[in-house]
Amino acid sequence: MIPGMRHWLAFGMGAGIEVSAGALRVAIVRVRPSGADLLDTLVIEEFLERPAAEWGAEYAAFLRRHAAGHLAATVLLPRREIIVRLVALPGVARKDLEAALRLQIDSLHPHSEGEGAWTWARLGKSPAVLVAIARLAYIERMAERFAEAGIKVAAFTFSASLIYSALRLLGTPPAQGFLGLMETEAGVEAYGESPARAVYSATYDQPWERAAVLAAGELRLGEEVSPRELTALLPSPRRARADAVLAPGFAMAYLAALAAACPRLALPANLLPAAQRSTSSRVIYAPTLALGLLLLLGLGVFGLYGRYEDQRYLKALESEIAQLEPRARMVAQLDQRIEKARARIRLLDQMQSRTKAGLDALAEATRLIAPPAWLNTLELTPTTLLVAGEADQAAGLLKAIDSSPLFQNSEFMVPLTRVGNVEIFRLRAAREGAVP
Repeated sequence: MIPGMRHWLAFGMGAGIEVSAGALRVAIVRVRPSGADLLDTLVIEEFLERPAAEWGAEYAAFLRRHAAGHLAATVLLPRREIIVRLVALPGVARKDLEAALRLQIDSLHPHSEGEGAWTWARLGKSPAVLVAIARLAYIERMAERFAEAGIKVAAFTFSASLIYSALRLLGTPPAQGFLGLMETEAGVEAYGESPARAVYSATYDQPWERAAVLAAGELRLGEEVSPRELTALLPSPRRARADAVLAPGFAMAYLAALAAACPRLALPANLLPAAQRSTSSRVIYAPTLALGLLLLLGLGVFGLYGRYEDQRYLKALESEIAQLEPRARMVAQLDQRIEKARARIRLLDQMQSRTKAGLDALAEATRLIAPPAWLNTLELTPTTLLVAGEADQAAGLLKAIDSSPLFQNSEFMVPLTRVGNVEIFRLRAAREGAVP
């Protein structure tokens, strides 16, 4: 893309979210070739401790106030969670860059194999490639958190990618190089560019002055280039609401919103898995709508033609039915006779098997309740056995009956009663495998 033409393609509206230790900072912008307008900002406090649905509803209400409910946000992850590397791959074709990076990605981070998520973006037409690496578990946890809140997310990105893209969205960075520093929760964040190093991004847990010296040395900047406040180097909004002033705390959320508004003009560095990415552009539905209209038109024409063909086919079908109807009635009558014969055969088979099963059950009951026990009642139905009588030790009858393959779930219907030397019992058992 011609550098001077980039700003003419800067159209869109976007939402950016900066993730900090205890809060989310949100910004909404509208971008035009003449500049960007900051529409509003929002701070969502304690998002990690609060229910996701609660602060997700707060975010959704914020978008609805600006008719921006369709937007998918670009989320800026904390710098402390991201490892940024600048890799030079001279002579490697664009189509081979990812394969070349994949061969050496494990040497660029301290995580174990399979525990790192990474993304990359080529810096213009140079051989320099900007690589960002994060813990896969952290990316999955944040993606799950935003999904629970019902927030559509288009990208997980990092500060170096946003700053690089924002500096070129509506302007051109200084050719001689520059260095910007900003106080963050992780320390002093430095970002710079120079002829010797396309991009430099790092955080220092040292004082501002010491961080400036170290970063300038990495960039090999001359004494004529003085370190500046990073927010002073970043593009400012053309207009902003009176209550949405671009304070330093919202600078990075503003850059994330710029990238969301013009994703094709930003570096394509995205740590969010492709399957979980959402889109905020309503234009993507235009091809679907056009194809849908063409489909409806085609269906209308096909329907008119199909109605004529259906009528012809129906007449031919009715003629064939009239010819085959006598044969069909004869076949139906034969089927009914066959079914009746089968039913009679099944009934005879059931009666025969029931008689044999009943005799087997009677013989088994006689064997199980052996003398000196005797019965005064024995009822045998297709499903149950009911006996009553006297025995020396009636309690053991339950175990004996349940051990038989023909009976199960035996139980005394009334408590045992001892009269003299015998116990009077009345028990019931279910027949196992009996034909009902």
